[in-house]
Amino acid sequence: MQHLEETTYLKKGFDLSAHRPVVKSVKGMVTSAHYASSMAGARMFLQGGNAADAVVATAAALNVVEPYMSGLGGIGLLVMSSDFGQNRKVLNFSGLAPRKAVPEAFSPETHSIGTRCPLVPGNPAGWLDILEKFGSLPRSTVFAPAIELAEHGYIVSDLDERFFEANADRLERFPTSQKAFMPNGRPMKAGEILKQPNLAWSYGVLAEQGVEGYYKGDIALEIARFMKENDGLIDLSDLGSYKPDWQDPISINYRGYDIITPGPNCNAFQVLETLNILEGFDLKNLGHNTSNYIHLISEAIKLAATDRIMFGGDPNFMSVPVEGMISKSYARDQRARINHYHASTVMGERYTENPPEGSIQAGVPATYLSGETTHFSAADSRGNVFSITHTLGAAFGCAVVAGKTGFLLNNNIDLMDIDPTSGSNLLVSPGKRPGSNMAPIQIFKDGKFILSIGTPGSYGIPQTTTQMILNYIEFGMTVQEVLEAPRFRVMGGKRINMEDRIPEESRQGLISRGHEVGSYGQWSTEVGGGHAIAHDPDTGVLMGGADPRRDGYAVGI
Repeated sequence: MQHLEETTYLKKGFDLSAHRPVVKSVKGMVTSAHYASSMAGARMFLQGGNAADAVVATAAALNVVEPYMSGLGGIGLLVMSSDFGQNRKVLNFSGLAPRKAVPEAFSPETHSIGTRCPLVPGNPAGWLDILEKFGSLPRSTVFAPAIELAEHGYIVSDLDERFFEANADRLERFPTSQKAFMPNGRPMKAGEILKQPNLAWSYGVLAEQGVEGYYKGDIALEIARFMKENDGLIDLSDLGSYKPDWQDPISINYRGYDIITPGPNCNAFQVLETLNILEGFDLKNLGHNTSNYIHLISEAIKLAATDRIMFGGDPNFMSVPVEGMISKSYARDQRARINHYHASTVMGERYTENPPEGSIQAGVPATYLSGETTHFSAADSRGNVFSITHTLGAAFGCAVVAGKTGFLLNNNIDLMDIDPTSGSNLLVSPGKRPGSNMAPIQIFKDGKFILSIGTPGSYGIPQTTTQMILNYIEFGMTVQEVLEAPRFRVMGGKRINMEDRIPEESRQGLISRGHEVGSYGQWSTEVGGGHAIAHDPDTGVLMGGADPRRDGYAVGI
């Protein structure tokens, strides 16, 4: 891989210098969306734990310090590798629709807010399965940092303040949410200390009772009581029957790199399909974020996103032609559909019965068969790497704290459709999982682990993830530069929104091709908040990076 100084990026005159150094270690590395959660993971290494202990401690602490993104009421996906990449697995804990979740149970409002729209949470089951199979420390040790942060409080950041203020009208509708996040009768301000004693209680139950405590014990009883009293759908039967699912990852080889990610109901196949389409072009020679480069990537994204919209879903309820969508032969035919001189029109980011006139139509991948979120990861010197993406759906999920538990429930049924006449693959049904845009990725070279990467960003996740991977493979950027480089996001119709750090000449070149170009400002959370760990197989050095668009930090020990 070339060093950045030798790449086309700088030859084109585009300046890229990371605002933060790459964090390096040979023992253990954690990167997440908050310094306190990364420190929680690092504490596990210092206490003799491994990457499994560290990633679960990080996950739990994120619930406390980034409560609007993830937590005990949310869902997630894991990609893991061990023995330096020799063993690779996926754990799907992306929740299930409760047994009462039928289309007629929802109105347009209850589809996205309140007690009717949560999936059965999967995060606790996923975390505890990771600990049981791979962890080395007791639960009480792993959950101790989260309990301490919840009991004693954490300092609200500027980013937190913006999220609290923007969602105040949703939170104040529900007394339990007001109590948890508006203790002074108003949104929390930066610099104030937020204590969450009820959340500390829930983590204490998890530490003492394990998975039984959440899905059948004290926490389950409180969730079921609260849902029954507040017209919710989840009951003890839904909770007691939930299990996470170990799976094999799906994968492609891109320019000699093996790239793995979860299969459907995860929509990360969009990343793999996009990369396959782009593999037929000399991207490096186009120059990073030039108009030619962005046009080509955006057109490939539109093709793959259309397939995600039309073919993604839960394979337990439908046939998902994922092998066809990520095949090289399908990519060849998709590649031929790209118009290099004019922007095409895309239907949008999710299914609609009335797409814009002239929208790209889906391909026929079956003939080739042979959103708010957080991402974090941990790696250790023993060759274990755990990469997790979590979500509550919208910011603050369904906006409801589940009674005395102290944690928010997700609103991921909003990703499913409720109109039985729509023809959508994602029509809500009991036991069904929505198509999830989370896309944790691990990359290998010559069989050895070299990169863990992922991002939040709802429907933009597959787009941002693709751009970050190209930054690393095509342009040889450091792991921190990969995360800080300016990004863009393809929207509906012909619109592309982008950060203003992308050169004006690139923007004008796109406009001349018919793209409608919008501004996100210099830095925007709308294009994610990625976190990554790279590994040098020759030296054993782990290199961590964190996105300044969020409150993230990498910590090595």
